[in-house]
Amino acid sequence: MLDFRDVVERLDEVRAGLGRRGAVPEGFDRIVSLVAERRTAIIEGESRKRALNEASAAIGKLPKGSAEQLEAREKARALGDEARGFDARQKQIEAEIEGLLAHVPNVPAADVPDGASEHDNRELRRWGQRPAFDFAPRDHHDLGEHLGILDFERGSKLSGARFTVLWGAGARLERALINFMLDLHLNEHGYKEVYTPFMVKRAALFGTGQLPKFEPDVFRIGASEEREDDLFMIPTAEVPVTNLHGDEILEGASLPRKYVAYTPCFRAEAGSHGRDTRGLIRQHQFDKIELVHLEAPEASEGGHERLTAAAEQVLQRLGLHYRVMLLCSGDMGFGAKKTYDLEVWLPGQNAYREISSCSNYGDFQARRANLRYRPAGDVKAKPRLVHTLNGSALAVGRTLVAILEQYQQADGSIVVPEALRPYMGGLEKITRA
Repeated sequence: MLDFRDVVERLDEVRAGLGRRGAVPEGFDRIVSLVAERRTAIIEGESRKRALNEASAAIGKLPKGSAEQLEAREKARALGDEARGFDARQKQIEAEIEGLLAHVPNVPAADVPDGASEHDNRELRRWGQRPAFDFAPRDHHDLGEHLGILDFERGSKLSGARFTVLWGAGARLERALINFMLDLHLNEHGYKEVYTPFMVKRAALFGTGQLPKFEPDVFRIGASEEREDDLFMIPTAEVPVTNLHGDEILEGASLPRKYVAYTPCFRAEAGSHGRDTRGLIRQHQFDKIELVHLEAPEASEGGHERLTAAAEQVLQRLGLHYRVMLLCSGDMGFGAKKTYDLEVWLPGQNAYREISSCSNYGDFQARRANLRYRPAGDVKAKPRLVHTLNGSALAVGRTLVAILEQYQQADGSIVVPEALRPYMGGLEKITRA
């Protein structure tokens, strides 16, 4: 969430920053109006308080019990009531502004390019070569069914559209990818592994910005006789991991905190009707390895680069061709101030597809989750908000898709990347069962 006081003091700059996203969000004009009302309430309240102080001083100079003193006391009482009324109005206005700000996205960083959609994103670099084939490459849907490792029909029978069953080498490849990604980040990048619940309270989703704006996109489990609270299936490990230290004050010397977590993820995909209905690209349930950083503000830009590099190394170790995109202002997520997307090449679609979004949120999420730290070496220092960063490293299902499509052979078999063979019992090729 944006800083209330920063918005009040820099209304025009904040409006301009939000406008870079394509449109100033609904409700911002109401915030502007409320800021003016708040200013009036403060001025009028201070005026009454000064008058009250003057009236109170004058009371003592009047004859005790005189009509003049009684009249002055009544006037002072009225001024006090008015002052308290303006204070109450100020608090009411501030609460309304805070409520509206919960629906307002983050302001893009200065170095984020302006643009309205993915077509305005800026390509920064590519890694590896596109695989060349002397046959027409097939997409992962056809390859998976041909090999008997992806079963879309039974997934639909069990749970409906956008669910899939993985058989045999497909299930083993999914598990191999999870373990490979975890080991890489633990052993080579210094992350600490954490295993969290897959269901969270409403407050956790508010903390990372999914609620209230994106409630249609998450699966909700209603309250019951045993539990008064609603629970929500997590759309990403970002939610529980970022909120681990909510309402805490961390020691500055402990930063950065770098966490890696495996979770299944659950998304209703409410706004994606008709998109990517074929295959594994857009599922209601999928696996992901998530990286989360808690950084001091002055270190978050460097942390963003390191987090992105860690995610890139997964693709490099797997030998998968990809590119890195800097998202434009109009294509970033709600809470991000800057985002790099890693897009892997899918020969079966003849297109690059996003496989990881690595974002710096600044203090946007930390303010919502009350996630603070005390600067190192100063026990009397006022706690500050951390900066939060996260990124997929990687979305496991989409990585499986990329392996099937980039490593496919003319006979429909799939060469297993060397980095995964130790996790696959030495298996070098997936063939039709």
